[in-house]
Order: sequence, then structure tokens, then C-alpha cells
Amino acid sequence: MDWAALTKELVTLFVVIDPVGSVPVFLFAVQNVPRKLHRRFALRAVAIAALVLVLFLVGGQFLLETLGLRLGSFQIAGGIILFVFAMTMIFGESKPLREIEEAERDHLAGAVFPLAMPSIASPGAMLAIVILTDNHTESVVDQAITAGLLMVVMVLTLILLLAASFVHKFIGNTGASVISRVMGIVLATIAVDSVLGGLDALDVLEIAPPAVENPLTQPAGD
Repeated sequence: MDWAALTKELVTLFVVIDPVGSVPVFLFAVQNVPRKLHRRFALRAVAIAALVLVLFLVGGQFLLETLGLRLGSFQIAGGIILFVFAMTMIFGESKPLREIEEAERDHLAGAVFPLAMPSIASPGAMLAIVILTDNHTESVVDQAITAGLLMVVMVLTLILLLAASFVHKFIGNTGASVISRVMGIVLATIAVDSVLGGLDALDVLEIAPPAVENPLTQPAGD
């Protein structure tokens, strides 16, 4: 068993899923959710995100190849979605009263969007899962190991979200709002970088490599 390769794969999954980055999204999403439901909110979000990523692990590559979709196009689409959501975090939601009332009646609806998707099960995470479990190069055993590492990262994500619910008690809605706006700017930057990466993958633009190498593109021996 190649422990270096396993460690690299675990780090890769942790980076692309970014459990720490999901904490401010969680705080943003639970601002109007009763505190007693925060644990269920986190559990539902992580469960849904894990299901989505496992489905991509099993059939994501088949789906993309069947539809003739290029990974660069998928990356651009994901970046646009993330950017739109980042704008919501920065400027706040502007919804008709009817929509707000509907959201308040289902306090756990936010566990699906924006927390489970696109925060935890982000387009980048889906893309990474497809690459790490390439049916043409990875065996069933290797793919099962990747699935196990994915579950480890999801458990870590759940622990961080449950800890965030306690943090929310001290910072309140105002503190959560400040954090969400700051992180919204970071998320917008990540979204733009995702779009640029997709354009580079499609050879539309020639983008300079990032200062920090993407773990998905580094050789296994590094």
C-alpha cells in the first residue's frame, strides 16, 4: 500500500471539498434557522453532499463521456454557479416576501442549497472525484479506497459544521453576516479561477500556472 499516494489523495480531497470553507457558508445558511435544528441541518447537508459525490464517483465519468461533455466546460459552468452564489453572500439575498415566508416554513431547505451544493459538493470536488476514479486507469480497489478517503473528509466536514453551530452562539447573526461577506469575496475569486482554468483546459486562453500547484496535476512521486 502506497501511503504517500494515499496521503496525497486525502489532501487533494480535503482541498477540493474544503470543509473549512464550508463553515462560513453554514453560518450564512443557518442565520434564520432555530438553533435546535442546526445539528440536523449539518447532518442533512453532509449526507446529501456525500451522496452526490459518491454518485459522481460511480457514474460521473460515464455521464460526461456519454453526453460528450468536456471537463473544461463543466469547470466553467461550476465557476459561474459559484460566482452567482458568492454575489448572494456578499450583497445579501433579495427575495420577495412570499419566498422568504416559504423558506421560513422549511428551515432545513438551505441544507441542500447552498450548503450541500455548491459549497461541500462543489463542481471542483465533483471534477476531482471523476479524475481520481478514472475508469481507464484506476482499478475497482483503488476507486473503493478513494471512496473511503472521501468518507473520511465528509466526517471531518461534519465535525467542523457541528463545531460552527457552537461558534454561532457567540458571534450571533451579525458576526455570521460579516464572515459570510468576507468569505463571499474569497469564493468569488475561486469561482473566477475555476472559469479561467476551464478556458485554459479548452485551449481558449493560455493561463499562467498558479503560484501553488494543483495537487491533481502533480506527479505521484512528488
